[in-house]
Amino acid sequence: MARRLTVVQMLPALASGGVERGTLEVARGLVGAGHRSIVISAGGRMVERLVAEGSEHLAWDVGRKRLTTLRWVPRLRRLLAKQRVDVLHLRSRLPAWVGYLAWRGLPPGSRPRLVTTVHGFYSVNRYSAVMTRGERVIAVSASVRDYLLASYPRLDPARIEVIHRGIDPGQFPRGYRPPAAWLDRWRQQYPQLEGQQVLTLPGRLTQLKGHTGFLELVAALAREGRPVHGLIVGDTQPGKQRYAQALRTRIAALGLDERVTLTGHRDDMREIYAVSAAVLSLSTQPESFGRTVAEALALGTPVIGYDCGGVGEIMRHFYPAGAVEPGDLDGCVARVRELLQQALPRPDQAFDWTLERMIGATVALYERFGGTDGRLCV
Repeated sequence: MARRLTVVQMLPALASGGVERGTLEVARGLVGAGHRSIVISAGGRMVERLVAEGSEHLAWDVGRKRLTTLRWVPRLRRLLAKQRVDVLHLRSRLPAWVGYLAWRGLPPGSRPRLVTTVHGFYSVNRYSAVMTRGERVIAVSASVRDYLLASYPRLDPARIEVIHRGIDPGQFPRGYRPPAAWLDRWRQQYPQLEGQQVLTLPGRLTQLKGHTGFLELVAALAREGRPVHGLIVGDTQPGKQRYAQALRTRIAALGLDERVTLTGHRDDMREIYAVSAAVLSLSTQPESFGRTVAEALALGTPVIGYDCGGVGEIMRHFYPAGAVEPGDLDGCVARVRELLQQALPRPDQAFDWTLERMIGATVALYERFGGTDGRLCV
């Protein structure tokens, strides 16, 4: 085994979200490999699990957008030196500025190795550019890598490492069928789905997720007499109540009151994917990865989605039959129609972008990079 490393990850909080889940997953992998894992954040409901799995947590509010946040810079600098930290991993822009300023203030020979992860298509400006300052820059998809190279021409491609986010095949096993007890509860809660081919659009209620296009798609198939029912699964974010009401108004205007159901937040997405005839991904802006697409395809559920960003990358690798040109709603309708008529092949490729692979690649980067003495100039 590589020598025992001390790795610090920094992010705003540990409440919920993909960045937060990824931090916990990598922390668990570090501990499992015999390394010391420290996470710095303002805290949240995930802290208990993080600590239970063997990591340390420092409750520092490094993500608050105010000048006083810079007070953490000297404190972090002292921590890095005292704890002889081998790798400092920055996962969000404001904590990254705190971390970068602390790192730069250390003598070059005593600095930890600096790693950043770019989780999304950030706006291109000086504030976001801090995420390119890592001696190694992890991109969560090839789409993010291409975006970085186009947006920051001075960024050396050799410093970028693509590590795709992963799916746990134990949680999303191929061919999974929900247990009878769940199916009984599901039928009782949503009797309107009985005998229907369910089309599911997962994601929080925001305009970016393509809900209006989804309603048009369901309406077009319903006019053809097809027994389809649209399922919109996702919670209403704070401040988005007006958008949710606009969706309900649009559903009524299209005559889809008996054809579309808004479920709100659900914790049983695996089961919902499994009973769906298809999952739709109609985001109007490129996504950095596309977790819902990956989860559905891992189960073997067909996905029809726009071929852009991380979603398009997943579709091209694992289910090209479901990829549609961005914005081509008629193409999506035609592709779903083919699927319902069994004229479109179902996903048959094993989804090997696994959680284990993601954790292993990240820990291997730490071990390969954090165990060396040289420093890159950034």
